[in-house]
Amino acid sequence: MAVPKRKKSRANTHARRSQWKASVPTLVKTIENGKVTYSLPHRARVVEDSQGTELYLEYKGRKVADV
Repeated sequence: MAVPKRKKSRANTHARRSQWKASVPTLVKTIENGKVTYSLPHRARVVEDSQGTELYLEYKGRKVADV
C-alpha cells in the first residue's frame, strides 16, 4: 500500500477536493401518446401499459428485462 512521504496540509487537501463537482445529468425529452417523459441517454427505460403498470425494460427498441 502506498504511504505518503510527508503530511499533506489541510489547505492542499481542501483545494484538491473542491475540484469534484456534481454535474447536471443530460436528459432526453420524448413525447409518447401525448405524454412528455424525460430519460437518461444510454439507459434502459421502463415500458408501461395504459394504467401505468410497469411491464418490462426496453433499450434501443428491444426488450431487455422483466420488471
